[in-house]
Amino acid sequence: MSAEFEGLTAVVTGAGSGIGLAVARALHRQGARVFGLDIERGEMADSATWIQCDVGDSQKVKYAFEQISKESDVIDILANNAGVGAIGSVEDSTEEEWHRVLNINVVGISRVSTAAMPLLRKSASASIVNTCSIAATAGLPKRAVYSASKGAVMSLTLAMAADAVKEKIRVNCVNPGTADTPWVERLLSQAKDPALERAYLEDRQPLGRLVSADEVANAILYLANPKQGSTTGTILAVDGGMQGLRLPK
Repeated sequence: MSAEFEGLTAVVTGAGSGIGLAVARALHRQGARVFGLDIERGEMADSATWIQCDVGDSQKVKYAFEQISKESDVIDILANNAGVGAIGSVEDSTEEEWHRVLNINVVGISRVSTAAMPLLRKSASASIVNTCSIAATAGLPKRAVYSASKGAVMSLTLAMAADAVKEKIRVNCVNPGTADTPWVERLLSQAKDPALERAYLEDRQPLGRLVSADEVANAILYLANPKQGSTTGTILAVDGGMQGLRLPK
């Protein structure tokens, strides 16, 4: 088994399920010590030390990193994966929904990254990887609030990379297509015909299937790997060709 992250310390937000859980497990398998931040423990017990945290709450983020600081004096990898979704057009969306999604998906990354920076600065190979989305680069129907938040995450990633580069802290993001995760299953359950909606989501990706959480996790580990020392400010699509390919019907 590969141990490319042996001796490194990682923090993964949203580590209780889906992509975050896949990232925590992959890092653990490859030798990293992993702290998993999430509101609930989920299934991370075999791969990460759970610290209860709501990234939408500044005091809870502060407390979480106080706990991490008691266990480690360095963070080598921060995977900002926690996020929430929303369905609907601009007309469908409420102000409450706008504030909630932007607070968690965008400001949450800022909160967590700010709290992590003192420990990231102590690493010889610090890396931040943000989970963005195909929604940042493609217009998707009924995803106005979510798309706006992920567009902000992509821009934030580039700004963070520019600010951190002189400190040798790399910042990148992944743009998954629709992934086969519990979060997507919950969205599908809200559709009038979940099976038909799933078939539509699969069909719109050129590979003809949803992206797996493990595929996204592998991309995050690639960007986080110290061997990628010259990779920063990069937006890596993991979308089954959705963004770049235009295939004939």
